[in-house]
Amino acid sequence: HLNINKKSSKIITYKKYVIIFMYKMTSKKELEDMDYKDLANLIFPDVKPISYYEEKYSKRDLPEGAIVTRFAPSPTGFVHVGGLMQCVINRQLTNQTKGVFLLRIEDTDQKREIEDGVAQIVNAIKDFGIEFDEGMLNETEEKGKYGPYKQSVRGEIYRAYAKWLIEQGRAYPCFATPEELEEMRKKQEAAKLRTGYYGVWATYRNLSVEEAAEKIKAGTPYIVRFKSMGREDRKIRHHDVIKGNIDFPENDQDIVIIKADGLPTYHFAHAVDDHLMRVTHVIRSDEWVSSLPLHLELFKTLEFETPKYCHYAPILKEEDGKKRKISKRKDPEAAVSYYHEEGIPAASVCEYLMNIGNSSFEMWRKNNPNAPMSDFQFDISKMSVSGAIFDLVKLLDVSKNVISKYSKEDIYNEVLEWAKRYDKELEELLQDKEYALKIFGIERGNAKPRKDISKWSEVKDTISYMYDDKFLNDTSEFEYGKISDKEEIKKILVAYLAKYFNIGDDKQTWFDKMKDLSEELGYAREVKEFKQNPEKWPGHVGDISTVLRVSLTGRMQTPDLYEIMQVLGKESVEKRITKITER
Repeated sequence: HLNINKKSSKIITYKKYVIIFMYKMTSKKELEDMDYKDLANLIFPDVKPISYYEEKYSKRDLPEGAIVTRFAPSPTGFVHVGGLMQCVINRQLTNQTKGVFLLRIEDTDQKREIEDGVAQIVNAIKDFGIEFDEGMLNETEEKGKYGPYKQSVRGEIYRAYAKWLIEQGRAYPCFATPEELEEMRKKQEAAKLRTGYYGVWATYRNLSVEEAAEKIKAGTPYIVRFKSMGREDRKIRHHDVIKGNIDFPENDQDIVIIKADGLPTYHFAHAVDDHLMRVTHVIRSDEWVSSLPLHLELFKTLEFETPKYCHYAPILKEEDGKKRKISKRKDPEAAVSYYHEEGIPAASVCEYLMNIGNSSFEMWRKNNPNAPMSDFQFDISKMSVSGAIFDLVKLLDVSKNVISKYSKEDIYNEVLEWAKRYDKELEELLQDKEYALKIFGIERGNAKPRKDISKWSEVKDTISYMYDDKFLNDTSEFEYGKISDKEEIKKILVAYLAKYFNIGDDKQTWFDKMKDLSEELGYAREVKEFKQNPEKWPGHVGDISTVLRVSLTGRMQTPDLYEIMQVLGKESVEKRITKITER
């Protein structure tokens, strides 16, 4: 503001001051002689020509076929699992084509922006092992030569292209008030017509340059609209990389491109940004398909090369036999923070999203069980057209396979990191690193590794029985399965401890002794012979082993019992058996 008269406290805006001055200096004849360029200069007097930006952001020097794509969220809340899937796909495609994956923050709707929204986005995606080649690093820092990567600081660029559109007669100032627009909408609805600013409803579309200039100079508020040349009764055909050929009515809406606050709308900004950042592929949810006619017209009018659009179906959730979009409001797994809280490893989540993202991935994984996911050649055309069902059970199955390939050191490090944030009791258990590594090393690194862990939040329950202070203080009754008589159980354990237990035995010797114990107590030495003549014995060596397993762990299902005993050690095994026999 410029204080003109301090005594009267009369404050007027600088913009109005200039407008008043110009109006007094401009004759009626000069107004009549104005053309589109004059109008553009009146609205945007100080912007650079678009040639400046075309030269500054020249075409990238990349290998032929390299894909340039982007993740362009708004900093308005948590990252959705659909956004993470988009990042997984984009990262895979750009890696395999030696392209570029960038992060652009679309923050033109600043009323909805949350504090540290950009940092939350960057960190959420980074937590899944995905890093961007270019774009925002946090609220203020960025990397790359095609920035700024935050729309709110690219205003001068958008104004330059809006000015160019006005010069071409393809954009114009619109002076419609909110009241006028609301009245128009009501009339359209009453007449059962499409709502919007188009055709005969576009009141200010055909205002002469002179009339528009006069209103601007008089200080009448306005926004800038795109002047569409489309007609709804004409059709266009577009080839979507995923959906194939799609027919649409032409766009005929005169959308807002520059709002009253000087910021662009999403539709206009994304076209300018994708062009100047030299994006080759726009991979996004099919909720944007209906916007394609508008976006195609914008690219054509701006004389930009249109990127390849790839609209994938959204992730679905099955509920009561019906399918619906996975919902931020209803489904906790819609937020990527859910996977961190549950302790589902980032690698598992990315593997599963690749699974539902590309129909050929599951077979590739079966054929290449130990290959890194980065070796997979992603094919955009094989993305789902109808929408993939998000199955949490399947995700956890995938996660079991992923974790089964981890080394004991990898598991220890990831579990400890998770426990520090979410489970202090588990963190305390893991303080004896050497012992914890022995536990995580059970049945790991062999041809058929254990698959009993699907997420880190299960680990405490999975390993707690390995700690004497937890196990020996547990007063609950155990389920033993087939051999349930307490006296028979004690008889088996006493005999084992007295004659057969030797912590130094190798695995084969230990198992042979279990067979000897079974035979001594009247049980079948082999499972096979028991099945051939089950009425001959009360049970078999497997049932005897189960008694020992439950007595040592409290569970009927565990990893390899011999390895468990080796980790527990002689003293712990004797304490646990004695606890049962002395009850």
